[in-house]
Amino acid sequence: MTQTSCQEKTFPVTEANKIRVAKRAHYDEATVHAILDEGLIAQVGFVQDGNPIVLPMVYARIGDQLYIHGAKATRLLKQLKKGLPVCLNVTLVDGLVVGRSAFHHSMNFRSVNIHGTAKLVEDEQEKYDALVAVTDHLAPGRWDETRAMTTKEANATTVISVTIETAAAKVRSGMPIDDEEDYASDHWAGIVPITTAYGQPIDDARLKQGIPVADSIKALSNRR
Repeated sequence: MTQTSCQEKTFPVTEANKIRVAKRAHYDEATVHAILDEGLIAQVGFVQDGNPIVLPMVYARIGDQLYIHGAKATRLLKQLKKGLPVCLNVTLVDGLVVGRSAFHHSMNFRSVNIHGTAKLVEDEQEKYDALVAVTDHLAPGRWDETRAMTTKEANATTVISVTIETAAAKVRSGMPIDDEEDYASDHWAGIVPITTAYGQPIDDARLKQGIPVADSIKALSNRR
C-alpha cells in the first residue's frame, strides 16, 4: 500500500484493478472501507478446475482483512482454504439514471473490487473475532444478544481471511449525461433514487411469549 503526501493511504494501481474512467476511480483506503462497511453481500469469485465461479457471501472487515465463513463441507470454502487468489465485489446501488435516450441510461452506484489470496484461519482467537465481526456486520451488537457458540458449532465452521492486496472503488453519481442536442427534446430524464430500508421485525412463530425485540434489531428498524 502506498501513501499520498497528506498521509492518506491508497492502494496501488495495477492492471488488475485499474478503472478505465478515471473520474469514477477511487483507490483510497477510506472510500474502499466505507463501501465495504455499508455493504451486506460480497460476490466472491475464484477459479475451480479451470472454471470461473462467483458466489454471494456474508462478510466482515477487520482492518485490511476480509472474513467469510460457512460450513466445512461447502465447496467454496474447501477450495479457498487451499490459498487461492480471489476477487470480491461489493456494490451499492443508489439510483436509476434515466436519460433522454436509451443509450444514456445508467445507474448511480458505489462499488469496490478487492483482489487478494484466501487463507484458512487456524488461530482460534482470530476465528472467534471474525465470527463476531461477521455477525455484528449484519446487526451491530447482535453477537452479545445471542447464546454462546458451542464447540460443535465452531468446529463445523470454516473461516477464510482475505488480505486486501489491491482494491479499487468505482463511484457514479449525478444526472444523466445526454447528447447536447437531446437536451431540447420532450423526453423526460432524471434520477430515480434507490434506498435500502429495514422493515419492522416479525416474531418467529415459536418465540416464547414476552420476549421483546432485541436492541440490535430495533436499531436496524429505526435506521433512516
